[in-house]
Parts: sequence; C-alpha cells; structure tokens
Amino acid sequence: MSAVTTHAANFSILELDASNDAFKLDAPSRPSVAAGVLLEDPAEDRLYLRLRRDWEEIAAEEAGVLSALEFDLASKAAEMGASRLLGYLEETLSNFLRIGERREVMVEDFERALGRLYREHVSSTVREFVTHLPRYSLAVAAGKFLENREVTEEGWEEAPPGLRLTREMFLARIAGRSMEPLIPDGSLCVFRAGVTGSRHGRLVLVEALGRGANDRHTVKRYRSGKAQNPDGSWTHQRIRLEPLNPEFEGWDLNPDDEDSLRVIAEFVRVLD
Repeated sequence: MSAVTTHAANFSILELDASNDAFKLDAPSRPSVAAGVLLEDPAEDRLYLRLRRDWEEIAAEEAGVLSALEFDLASKAAEMGASRLLGYLEETLSNFLRIGERREVMVEDFERALGRLYREHVSSTVREFVTHLPRYSLAVAAGKFLENREVTEEGWEEAPPGLRLTREMFLARIAGRSMEPLIPDGSLCVFRAGVTGSRHGRLVLVEALGRGANDRHTVKRYRSGKAQNPDGSWTHQRIRLEPLNPEFEGWDLNPDDEDSLRVIAEFVRVLD
C-alpha cells in the first residue's frame, strides 16, 4: 500500500458585510456572509479559490461586480503569487468585503480540499440541477434510478463550476479502497444515470445481486467479451468487474443471469 502524501496549506474565508443594503438575506442581523474560500499552497505559492455563484439571489445590485471577483482574484494570484496577494487582501480589505484569518489545514489533493472547505463554510442558494445536485445513499440511488421509486434526497450539494448538470446526475459517497487512487475511500462522487452505448471499459456504479451487504453496490471498471451469433446478433460471453487498485481482485459474472448485475450509473468525477 503506497503512503498518502499530505501537504501543509492555509485557507481563509472571504466575507461580505451582511448588513449592507445591497443584500437580500433572510437573516440580515448576521454580521457577515461567506463569499468563498481561498486555499493557499505555500510550497508552490499557488492560490486555489472558489466563490459563490448566487449573487443575483443575495446581492442583485452588486451582482455584476461580485461575479467578476473570482476571475480578478485568480488573475492577481497568478501575477503576484498567493502569499503576496493574501497579504495585500489582509491589509486593504475592510467593510463591504473582508478576509478572515488564515487557518492551517493538511490536504492530500488541493482541488478536492477546496471543494470540501467550500461546502463546509459557504451556504449558497440551492438551484436544483443548475448549481446543485442531489445526494443519495447507494441503495437509495439504486431504487430511484433502477426501479423508478420516489425517494427523498439526503441533501443538495453545490457542484463545481464548469460541470454541466442534468437531471440524471446525482451524488453518492463511496466506501472502500478498491478504486484508489482515482476514487479515494470515502469520496463523494458525481454519477450519471442512464448509461447508454457500450459499457466496456467504463467506470460504472453497479448493484451486484447475491454479494454481501458491503459490496453489493460498488464502482468498478466494466469489462465484457462478446461473440457474434450466426444470425448476426451479439451475446455476452463474459462480464467482469475490475478494481483499479491492484491490491484487490475483480470478479466474473454469469452473462446468462441478467438479474445478477444491474448498472445504476456511470462515474463522472470525484467531488471531494
């Protein structure tokens, strides 16, 4: 088993004055509202940042300026370096826009850590399938997308900017190390239901009936072997579910037993 590399980092919360007349908040007595997260990689002098996207909902009058803030800060960080920019913000920001104190954090992956910190500290407006995706347990996802049951979401989580959302997408947390390093144990992942076309070689979330409770719902690479029949049609000769982690073994499924495997969705990406 390879050792996990962690990095020392610092993060700050960018805050806005919630008492400003520009805000449309349900709790105006709050002294501030979190605008986003700034995550510093001191070793590389690099800044990772993510700001909220619902400015029209909470600050319509300033939405144009605030919407450009993330790009502006990213450009300045690339020019000045993370340390100088954070120092500048700490010295100059006040009143309407301010920055909290730097806090230490250990991270394995900066992009995933940024997403996790953002969801912990920023409560943005839920816009279903526009900025947010529903979160389900694996068993609930299987019921909703395989049996068309009405289910209740565990919650809604904001998806990363740039990810085009559809109503077939959802989030689920994966337990186990069989898909490391791509999918770490405990990862919250994005999936898309309704896998179309060939499944061969794709990472899919499956329900393998007849297996134990802990591995009945699992993510694996789907491998299949086909043979052509005399009439020109094709049949599966072999279906195999393979892990990415070489410490684990895959298993074969009987292609004649259609009830032994149910493909729920295709893996899209790790959220955190």
